[in-house]
Amino acid sequence: MPTLAAVDIGSNSVRLKISRLARHRLTEIHEDREVTRLGESVFRSGFLSPDAIASTVKVLRRFHRTVQNVGADSVRVVATSALRDARNSQAFLEWVRSATGWKVEIISGLEEARLIHLGLVSSLRVNVSSMLMVDLGGGSCELTLSGAGHIRSTISLPLGAVRLTNEFLQHDPPRKPEIRQMRSFITREIERTADRIRRARPKVVIATSGTAESLGAVCHGLYKTRGSRTAAVSRAQMKRIAKLLTRLPLQARRELSGVGPRRAEIIVAGAAVYSGLLDRCQLPGFRASPLGLRDGLLAQMAAEYDHSTRSGRQIESERWDSIRAAVAHYRVDMDHALQVRGSAMLLFATLKSVHGLPPEYAEWLSAAAMLYEVGDYVNRNGRHRHTYYIISHSEILGYTPEQRRIIAAIARYLGKSRPAPDDGAIKILPNVDRDCIPRASALLRLARALNLSRSHALRTVRVRAQDGEVRLALVTKPRSTVDLELWAVEKEKNYFREVFGRELSVAAA
Repeated sequence: MPTLAAVDIGSNSVRLKISRLARHRLTEIHEDREVTRLGESVFRSGFLSPDAIASTVKVLRRFHRTVQNVGADSVRVVATSALRDARNSQAFLEWVRSATGWKVEIISGLEEARLIHLGLVSSLRVNVSSMLMVDLGGGSCELTLSGAGHIRSTISLPLGAVRLTNEFLQHDPPRKPEIRQMRSFITREIERTADRIRRARPKVVIATSGTAESLGAVCHGLYKTRGSRTAAVSRAQMKRIAKLLTRLPLQARRELSGVGPRRAEIIVAGAAVYSGLLDRCQLPGFRASPLGLRDGLLAQMAAEYDHSTRSGRQIESERWDSIRAAVAHYRVDMDHALQVRGSAMLLFATLKSVHGLPPEYAEWLSAAAMLYEVGDYVNRNGRHRHTYYIISHSEILGYTPEQRRIIAAIARYLGKSRPAPDDGAIKILPNVDRDCIPRASALLRLARALNLSRSHALRTVRVRAQDGEVRLALVTKPRSTVDLELWAVEKEKNYFREVFGRELSVAAA
């Protein structure tokens, strides 16, 4: 029954959520949040201010004490738009690590959208043909189109409420020229994706930010909507609310139900984004949800402990969808990739006593088998280096940056080069993975050799490990030969012996 903690360092606020995983479900046991405006100076000068860093680290220290008191088994800390943009983000990361011991991940806008989507579909019964998810933070706005729980497309727009407020709104209440300029900028950015959203015709629009919750509360207070304070906000209501907020001074905005003192400072910009989005994309309205990035982080962590959770199945689906998309984009032969993957999984399962790899390496090896030829898209000369770069830098959904580097390293060493401790692809990995890469890569080399002719002549492989030797018997389809495969496996014998300390023999059955 592990206890999991997620920390979301946003441009406007820092959030902590702690949950316990039991019987394949997450149960919340603690939540905390504080506005620190970490990104406020970034959007003006490009740098995190010392005061914002200090106040954020102070909050993180408090979160750290809470996590220790609760006894969390695992903690994941991520940062979003402000840290992506700040030129002094490294100083912040080092300060946090010194103060708490936590290693902060700066995630991309795409990964941020994926995790928020994961938090939603893992917690809600959302199974409509088309859904739009909107997360308006302090620095950016993440839009995700999905259908039946599968992400169809995502886009990150520079329309964060703190960013827009700092850039355009200099007076209280804002002056008309400021509002016009801000709305023009919002319209320009939304038009980048408006056609795609209009064509998708989403049946449900869910907004997952604090700003959305506040706007839902304002709508409830003004129009006495039925249900909770986060009842749906229609397009017409949002337009009127956005117009009203531009006329109110800060103190009057603070007095609105559900807004609060700090949210009041940025809600004018947030309302303009939601109004513009509903209008330009011809959406009927949105419903606010309290779920967010931290819920997606917890769902991802829960899946790593228990693959049978709902989030585990969702992540598996996301990974497979993303890999298939990458195979298609880089013009990899799908049939061949599946054949190599099948052989790699067979070798992983039957040679467990030989390779001794952790169970999660089955997933990393599977992905590497599907993607090892993506480098050919760039150039066959140096294709293995290109493969490493593409996998490690691509946004393959469902994998952390470290996991992508592991997958990339497994796929990297299929030519003449061998993984060595001083190689760049190996040095950046944790020590345990540095030891695992040669073994996983050797299995992939062997799987590729078993399918070298691309003729699909191989029906199956009988594997036997006994007395310091591994024997492969290649079972062919009727009237087929595997001469090229036999030759290729013979060439792998020396490296197999070097990595596993076993002799390798092969014959046609």
